[in-house]
Amino acid sequence: MFRHVVMFRFRPEASAEQRQAMAESLSGLPAAVPQIRRYVIGPDARELEGNWDFVIVADFDTVEDWRIYTADATHQQVITERIRPIIAERAAVQYTF
Repeated sequence: MFRHVVMFRFRPEASAEQRQAMAESLSGLPAAVPQIRRYVIGPDARELEGNWDFVIVADFDTVEDWRIYTADATHQQVITERIRPIIAERAAVQYTF
């Protein structure tokens, strides 16, 4: 299995509506990209100061499946329309498990 983890920090001006629209758009990706085996997203629980604001954990059978997801037109549209406008920072890691 291949795992893709992404964390975001929102821009201060990102509204609650924009954050919700981003989460809703991300939630639709498993239906659009059949290579996704497991997809978990969510905001930080705000239990520790300094944490990132939002996380995506996506599992794939192979690195090739992840590459298909990365290039997928629906995924790219979510990035362009819903993520980039409200994100100040992004951190990501991919690994095999």
